[in-house]
Amino acid sequence: MHGAVLLDKNQQVLRDCILWNDTRSAAECQWLMQHYPEFKSIGANLVMPGFTAPKLLWVRHHEPDIFAQIDKVLLPKDYLRWLLTGEFVSDMSDSSGTLWLDVAKRDWSDRLLAATGLTRQHMPILVEGSQKGGTLRSELASAWGLNDNIIIAGGGGDNAASAVGVGAINNDDAFISLGTSGVIFVVNDALQANPDSGVHAFAHALPKRWHQMSVMLSAASCLKWLCNLLSTTENILMDEIAALTEEQIAQAPIFLPYLSGERTPHNDADATGSFFALRHETNRAALGYAVLEGVAFGLADGLAVLGNTCIKQCSLTGGGARSPIWAQLIADILNLPIVTHPASSSGALGAARLAWLADGGKEKEVCQKPPVQACYSPQPVKQTQLKRRYSVYKLLYQQQRTARLALINP
Repeated sequence: MHGAVLLDKNQQVLRDCILWNDTRSAAECQWLMQHYPEFKSIGANLVMPGFTAPKLLWVRHHEPDIFAQIDKVLLPKDYLRWLLTGEFVSDMSDSSGTLWLDVAKRDWSDRLLAATGLTRQHMPILVEGSQKGGTLRSELASAWGLNDNIIIAGGGGDNAASAVGVGAINNDDAFISLGTSGVIFVVNDALQANPDSGVHAFAHALPKRWHQMSVMLSAASCLKWLCNLLSTTENILMDEIAALTEEQIAQAPIFLPYLSGERTPHNDADATGSFFALRHETNRAALGYAVLEGVAFGLADGLAVLGNTCIKQCSLTGGGARSPIWAQLIADILNLPIVTHPASSSGALGAARLAWLADGGKEKEVCQKPPVQACYSPQPVKQTQLKRRYSVYKLLYQQQRTARLALINP
C-alpha cells in the first residue's frame, strides 16, 4: 500500500513500483508539513515517508526528467486493475494513503495535489470499494475461458479489506492485525482524525464509513528476527515460552520493538529496539516472552491514542493470531476480549466480499462476522505486574530517545 507506479502519456512505466517502506522522502515530509499544514486537516494524517505524496515530491526533486513525463500516478493494485480493465480507477480507502485525498469529502484535493506539482488529471477516478471499478478486458476473458462483462470491484487497501473480511464494518468494530507490522483498526461512522499522535484516519472500503488505525512498524517480524538470531524456530521458542514460571516472567527483560522505527504514537523513524534488564540467568525463552510482551505494549500505546472509541471486543488476525500465548497476553495488556477466527478470514476474503457487493450482493448478507475460533478474556490477576512493566516500557522509550539524540548531537 501507499506505493506508486508512474505512467507516461504512452502508458509506459516510467518508474517501477515505489514501495511504502522506502524512507528516502523524510526531508520532503518535513517540507510539506512546514509549507502545507493543511495536510493534517484535509488529508487527516501526518505526512510520513510511507505515504505516496512525499515520494512523488522526492521524484520531483531528484528525478525531474521522470517527473516531467508523468501522465498517471497509480497505486500498485490500480496498476494491475488498469492491465485487467484498461481503466484508471482507484478506491477511497487505498487512496487515503496517498495523502492527496480530502478524506472527509472522499474526493481528490486540488490543494494537496498542487503541493506536489500534480493535478487531478494525473489521478484515477474514485469509486467506493464495494462499487464497480471496471470490467475485465474481453480479450483476457476469452484467453482465460471466462464470461464477458466480469466486474472488477473498487477494492480496498490491505487493512480495509481485512476489516471487511472479519466483518468490521460498523461503528466501533475493531480488529488487530498481528503480521510483519501491527495495526489496530477501528471503524467510525464519521471521520475522527488525530494526526499529531500518528493515528491514521482513512476512508473505509465501504460507503459512509471511515476508520482509524494505529500502526507499529515491527510486530511479528520482531519474533522472526529473534528466532533468526537464536537459530531456532517460532514453534520451538513458543513451547519454551509456555514453560516459563511466573517468577521467570516477572524477571524477564523488557523489549522495545522499534526495529524499523515507529509510527503510532511516536512518529519516530529513528527509534531503535533494545532489551532492558538482561541477567546471566536470562535464557532465550525469557527473551522470547519479552518480545511478545513488548509488541503487545506497542499495541497498547496505539490503543491509548485512538480517541473516543468504545471497543467491546477485538478480532485478532495475521500470523501472530496463531499463538494462544500472544493472544492472551494482548487481551491482558489491552484489557479487552480478543477473539480469533478461522485462517480463511483475511484480506483475501474481504476482497472477495467487496467483489460480491460490486456484483449486487447485499451488505447484511455479505459482511457477516466469521465464526469465532477462540476467545481470550483479560485476566485481572495479571494486571498489576503488567501495568508496572508497561510503565517501565514507556519510560525506556523516552530515555532511549534522549540518549540517542545526545549521541547524534554531542
